[in-house]
Amino acid sequence: MTKKKPTILVVNDDGITAPGIKVLLEEMKKLGNVVVVAPDGPQSGMGHAISIGKPLRLDKVEIYEGIEMYKCSGTPVDCVKLAVDRIFRDNKPDLCVSGVNHGLNYSINVLYSGTMSAAVEGAIEGIPSIGFSLDDFSHSADFTHVRPYLAGIAQQVLANGLPKGTLLNVNFPHIDKEIKGIKICRQANGNWVEEFEHRVDPYNREYYWMTGRYEWMDRGEDTDVFAINNGYVSIVPTQYDMTAHHAIQELNSWSFDLND
Repeated sequence: MTKKKPTILVVNDDGITAPGIKVLLEEMKKLGNVVVVAPDGPQSGMGHAISIGKPLRLDKVEIYEGIEMYKCSGTPVDCVKLAVDRIFRDNKPDLCVSGVNHGLNYSINVLYSGTMSAAVEGAIEGIPSIGFSLDDFSHSADFTHVRPYLAGIAQQVLANGLPKGTLLNVNFPHIDKEIKGIKICRQANGNWVEEFEHRVDPYNREYYWMTGRYEWMDRGEDTDVFAINNGYVSIVPTQYDMTAHHAIQELNSWSFDLND
């Protein structure tokens, strides 16, 4: 009896024509039947935004031969929601993969990332999900060195599943760094220190352009930032339950009786 091939949903936030999604769908095609649902244009930094109060368009397109593909007018999360509701309906995919993002999504970036939010939405839907990102923002980024890891990591998730409410955040070093292996990590403690440059457009109207720098607060060798900086692929098991469980006991010691 022939074993049924798994169905794999491929999404991203860089847009349906981004080089990163082409690499990802080509590798996923080796593992199963691929369906691509991606934004019709770049949606980086959208986080977990969804479209409310405006129509969503979902159009079938033919970009790569033999691949079922749809472009969506909404956000990366919209793409997953529409795919589950309108394309897969009662038969959810066996795996949801997002990326490969042009740019890292380690540390605090996971909160802002459209790539990771699409994977989070997959996990919310009960689908084993992975977000993939590369340390290269260039449109002409070279993904050669990450290809074997895409299929390998996805195959492990298909074979073993993931704990309920958990997904994987996978980041790859730049091609200039030799990959030494894979490290299972925690999310590094860091944040962006934003600056907003004041500018004036050709019509003499003021506007602001966000810039800034990343600050790495800890130097732990068990973090995703350390792994990437030292030539490793980082894998962080991530959850969408944002409850600060460690704070519950302390809060229960407070007095919330407003009549006192």
